[in-house]
Amino acid sequence: METSPPGTDTRSAPPTSSGEAGPESERPGPGGFLELEEVVSGLDSPVHATAAPGERGRLYVVEQPGRIRVLEGGTVLDEPFLDITDKVRSGGEQGLLSVAFHPEYEENGLFYVNYTNNVGDTRVEEYHADAGDTGDGSRMLLAVDQPYANHNGGQVAFGPDGLLYVGMGDGGAGGDPEDRAQDLGSRLGKLLRLDVDDPGADWELVAYGLRNPWRFSFDRLTGDLWIADVGQEEFEEIDFVPAAEVGELLNFGWDAFEGSAVYEDKEPSPGGRLVQPISEYTHEFGCSVTGGFVYRGSDVAGEARGRYFYGDYCTGRVWSLARWRGEVMRRGQEFRVPQLSSFAEDADGELYLVSQGGTIYRLAPR
Repeated sequence: METSPPGTDTRSAPPTSSGEAGPESERPGPGGFLELEEVVSGLDSPVHATAAPGERGRLYVVEQPGRIRVLEGGTVLDEPFLDITDKVRSGGEQGLLSVAFHPEYEENGLFYVNYTNNVGDTRVEEYHADAGDTGDGSRMLLAVDQPYANHNGGQVAFGPDGLLYVGMGDGGAGGDPEDRAQDLGSRLGKLLRLDVDDPGADWELVAYGLRNPWRFSFDRLTGDLWIADVGQEEFEEIDFVPAAEVGELLNFGWDAFEGSAVYEDKEPSPGGRLVQPISEYTHEFGCSVTGGFVYRGSDVAGEARGRYFYGDYCTGRVWSLARWRGEVMRRGQEFRVPQLSSFAEDADGELYLVSQGGTIYRLAPR
């Protein structure tokens, strides 16, 4: 089981989401009677997967060395969707780390990738699907120097507002030695967003105080934001932002706090509202949290409806939690996924779990 937040700091409790105390028919599922079905194996270090708008029955799987593969009907197509292995430094926490498709992808063919380049720095680029599998003619949107090889964050995702969000780690090493996460002048340790349709737009700071946000997602029904932030020595945390407050400047506390506990004796940088995790667990149960999604599909709706699924890379444990009438209900799942690198949602809201060992699983009824 998870530990409950000790409540030893003065940060505000997770705010209440609109519609949380809805009718009984909206009550989240209990989270039991679930299992995993293997979809495919033999992939090369998959670290992310997602669907493109308007494409049912397809997932795009990101392989860390620098390829995006197409999974269709349980089969990986021979031709990569994208191959930029010549531009990517891969290994450890570096590599091609995620892909996001423009909300109007069906019309404009645009998609976006986050990777570490040949010298280990973060790059976010725009590509066009008609450019071929090598992605000729890309547009650079973000270039951030990385002082160390770890804590690259690496997630790109579009929010309900149509803006592109990017999660940045604190730059690496241990304990954020240069205090970048609390430095509002640095792009490390931040959540940023950009209007990719406005050529003159600049990146906007959404949140700071992040250590290594290894997967964040928006609830496709409510628009709420969920962030999994990898811990340092003791705590792995899940952060929650209601849809109405996405865009309000927030401080998730690192490295003044690790989870809900004081990590370093200092005052957090002013400017953003300080928020504590909605859930956390100690290193008795794992060592690197992997964020997932709120389940909004139909295959296991009775059990999983409205529950946020997440897990741990080191132990393969998987949990789910739900918010209901002011309470947070947590449950450990009976299955494990070795090297749990990511979760994925298909076009219908069904949930997949990605093992970096090369296998993708689908959440199924037991």
